[in-house]
Amino acid sequence: MRLMAEDKKNGSSVQPGRRRFLSKIWIGLGLVALAECVAGGIGFFISGRKIGGVNGSTEIIVAGEIADFPSGTVTFIHAGNCYLSRLENGGFLALSRKCTHLGCAVPWVVERNQFECPCHASVFDNTGNVIKSPASRALDLYHISFDRNHVHIDVSRPVKRTNFNADQLVFPGEIG
Repeated sequence: MRLMAEDKKNGSSVQPGRRRFLSKIWIGLGLVALAECVAGGIGFFISGRKIGGVNGSTEIIVAGEIADFPSGTVTFIHAGNCYLSRLENGGFLALSRKCTHLGCAVPWVVERNQFECPCHASVFDNTGNVIKSPASRALDLYHISFDRNHVHIDVSRPVKRTNFNADQLVFPGEIG
């Protein structure tokens, strides 16, 4: 105590070792938290900004054989991070997984036969049409083509649309 009192008289304050150590720990933790916030913010702003494939080329994935997708089903395609919806009439739609409200990943809920956004409760039907807002437009589409009984999806450029039209369906045997 006498040493600290003498140091204060001289104008210099010497903190005890433990206090100095804890101060450095708190500063380090604060810097780590700041770095995490900055990295999270950067990730938020650049996520989902992939426009086109490499050098603007297409990125076509093979979803599977036509027979793998029965009528009236919606299948998540992992390779394309999208859904392939086959309607009762046999037509196909490749739907984006991103909600058109704020871009959250929208899961397909089999029990209710609809897409439900977990972020703000937008609901879409199996054609991507909005059933319940706040989303104001249908899920984006991807181009589909067929080759030797295989379904191909071009996931490089989503097509924005306001709602579903029957002419958006692609049928096997057509050029998509």
